Amino acid sequence: MSTPAPKVVVFLHSGDYDRVHQGLSIAAAAVASGRKVEVYLFWWALERFLEGRLDEPDFEPPREDVADRFETRRIPTLRQLLEHVRESGLGTVQGCTGSLGALGAEHLADKGPIDGWVGWSAILQRTGGVVDRFYL
Repeated sequence: MSTPAPKVVVFLHSGDYDRVHQGLSIAAAAVASGRKVEVYLFWWALERFLEGRLDEPDFEPPREDVADRFETRRIPTLRQLLEHVRESGLGTVQGCTGSLGALGAEHLADKGPIDGWVGWSAILQRTGGVVDRFYL
Protein backbone atom coordinates (compact mmCIF):
# COMPACT_ATOMS: atom_id res chain seq x y z
CA MET A 1 0.00 0.00 0.00
CA SER A 2 1.39 3.40 -0.95
CA THR A 3 1.38 6.34 1.41
CA PRO A 4 -0.29 9.56 0.26
CA ALA A 5 2.00 12.29 -1.02
CA PRO A 6 2.69 14.97 1.59
CA LYS A 7 0.68 18.15 1.29
CA VAL A 8 2.01 21.43 -0.01
CA VAL A 9 1.48 24.75 1.78
CA VAL A 10 1.71 28.11 0.04
CA PHE A 11 1.84 31.31 2.12
CA LEU A 12 0.97 34.36 0.01
CA HIS A 13 1.81 37.70 1.61
CA SER A 14 2.71 39.90 -1.33
CA GLY A 15 -0.08 41.02 -3.62
CA ASP A 16 2.30 41.50 -6.55
CA TYR A 17 0.87 39.75 -9.59
CA ASP A 18 4.04 37.79 -10.31
CA ARG A 19 4.33 36.47 -6.76
CA VAL A 20 0.67 35.48 -6.52
CA HIS A 21 0.94 33.84 -9.95
CA GLN A 22 4.00 31.87 -8.82
CA GLY A 23 2.25 30.71 -5.66
CA LEU A 24 -0.89 29.62 -7.47
CA SER A 25 1.22 27.92 -10.15
CA ILE A 26 2.91 25.87 -7.40
CA ALA A 27 -0.50 24.99 -5.97
CA ALA A 28 -1.88 24.06 -9.41
CA ALA A 29 1.12 21.83 -10.17
CA ALA A 30 0.75 20.11 -6.79
CA VAL A 31 -2.95 19.30 -7.24
CA ALA A 32 -2.30 18.19 -10.82
CA SER A 33 0.07 15.59 -9.39
CA GLY A 34 -2.50 14.47 -6.82
CA ARG A 35 -1.17 16.33 -3.79
CA LYS A 36 -3.29 18.24 -1.30
CA VAL A 37 -2.60 21.97 -1.11
CA GLU A 38 -3.41 24.67 1.41
CA VAL A 39 -3.00 28.29 0.30
CA TYR A 40 -2.92 30.89 3.09
CA LEU A 41 -3.55 34.55 2.26
CA PHE A 42 -2.09 37.43 4.23
CA TRP A 43 -2.01 41.20 3.86
CA TRP A 44 -1.67 42.36 0.24
CA ALA A 45 -2.37 38.97 -1.31
CA LEU A 46 -5.54 38.76 0.76
CA GLU A 47 -6.49 42.25 -0.38
CA ARG A 48 -6.04 41.26 -4.05
CA PHE A 49 -8.35 38.26 -3.59
CA LEU A 50 -10.99 40.23 -1.68
CA GLU A 51 -11.00 42.94 -4.35
CA GLY A 52 -11.28 40.33 -7.11
CA ARG A 53 -8.13 41.49 -8.93
CA LEU A 54 -7.42 38.05 -10.40
CA ASP A 55 -7.84 38.52 -14.13
CA GLU A 56 -5.48 41.07 -15.68
CA PRO A 57 -1.72 41.05 -15.13
CA ASP A 58 -0.89 44.32 -13.38
CA PHE A 59 2.83 44.40 -12.84
CA GLU A 60 4.43 47.10 -10.73
CA PRO A 61 6.37 48.78 -12.16
CA PRO A 62 4.28 48.37 -15.31
CA ARG A 63 5.67 45.82 -17.77
CA GLU A 64 3.53 45.90 -20.90
CA ASP A 65 5.99 43.60 -22.69
CA VAL A 66 5.48 40.90 -20.06
CA ALA A 67 1.71 41.45 -19.80
CA ASP A 68 1.42 41.08 -23.57
CA ARG A 69 3.32 37.79 -23.43
CA PHE A 70 0.86 36.47 -20.85
CA GLU A 71 -1.97 36.92 -23.33
CA THR A 72 -0.19 35.77 -26.49
CA ARG A 73 1.25 32.68 -24.81
CA ARG A 74 -2.07 31.88 -23.11
CA ILE A 75 -0.52 31.84 -19.67
CA PRO A 76 -3.36 31.24 -17.20
CA THR A 77 -4.63 34.13 -15.12
CA LEU A 78 -4.70 34.05 -11.35
CA ARG A 79 -8.42 33.23 -11.52
CA GLN A 80 -7.83 30.28 -13.86
CA LEU A 81 -5.09 28.87 -11.64
CA LEU A 82 -7.26 29.33 -8.57
CA GLU A 83 -10.21 27.59 -10.24
CA HIS A 84 -7.98 24.65 -11.14
CA VAL A 85 -6.81 24.33 -7.54
CA ARG A 86 -10.29 24.58 -6.04
CA GLU A 87 -12.05 22.40 -8.62
CA SER A 88 -9.52 19.61 -8.06
CA GLY A 89 -11.02 18.98 -4.65
CA LEU A 90 -7.46 18.85 -3.31
CA GLY A 91 -6.87 22.54 -2.60
CA THR A 92 -8.25 25.09 -0.19
CA VAL A 93 -7.72 28.82 0.25
CA GLN A 94 -7.67 30.19 3.76
CA GLY A 95 -7.64 33.85 4.76
CA CYS A 96 -5.85 35.15 7.84
CA THR A 97 -8.21 36.81 10.31
CA GLY A 98 -5.43 39.07 11.62
CA SER A 99 -4.66 40.37 8.13
CA LEU A 100 -8.36 40.86 7.46
CA GLY A 101 -8.59 43.04 10.56
CA ALA A 102 -5.39 44.93 9.82
CA LEU A 103 -6.72 45.77 6.35
CA GLY A 104 -10.04 46.89 7.84
CA ALA A 105 -11.71 44.61 5.32
CA GLU A 106 -14.08 42.68 7.56
CA HIS A 107 -16.98 43.90 5.42
CA LEU A 108 -15.47 41.92 2.51
CA ALA A 109 -14.99 38.68 4.45
CA ASP A 110 -17.80 36.87 2.64
CA LYS A 111 -16.64 38.13 -0.77
CA GLY A 112 -14.06 36.47 -2.89
CA PRO A 113 -12.88 32.91 -3.28
CA ILE A 114 -11.88 32.16 0.31
CA ASP A 115 -12.84 28.80 1.80
CA GLY A 116 -12.30 29.72 5.45
CA TRP A 117 -10.82 32.12 7.95
CA VAL A 118 -8.07 31.14 10.38
CA GLY A 119 -5.68 32.73 12.83
CA TRP A 120 -2.07 31.86 13.52
CA SER A 121 -2.86 29.21 16.13
CA ALA A 122 -4.85 27.21 13.58
CA ILE A 123 -2.32 27.87 10.82
CA LEU A 124 0.54 26.56 12.97
CA GLN A 125 -1.47 23.50 13.91
CA ARG A 126 -2.48 22.74 10.31
CA THR A 127 0.98 23.25 8.84
CA GLY A 128 3.11 21.64 11.54
CA GLY A 129 5.59 19.19 10.05
CA VAL A 130 4.87 20.17 6.44
CA VAL A 131 8.13 20.13 4.53
CA ASP A 132 6.93 21.61 1.23
CA ARG A 133 6.19 25.21 2.24
CA PHE A 134 6.45 28.18 -0.07
CA TYR A 135 6.39 31.78 1.13
CA LEU A 136 5.80 34.49 -1.47
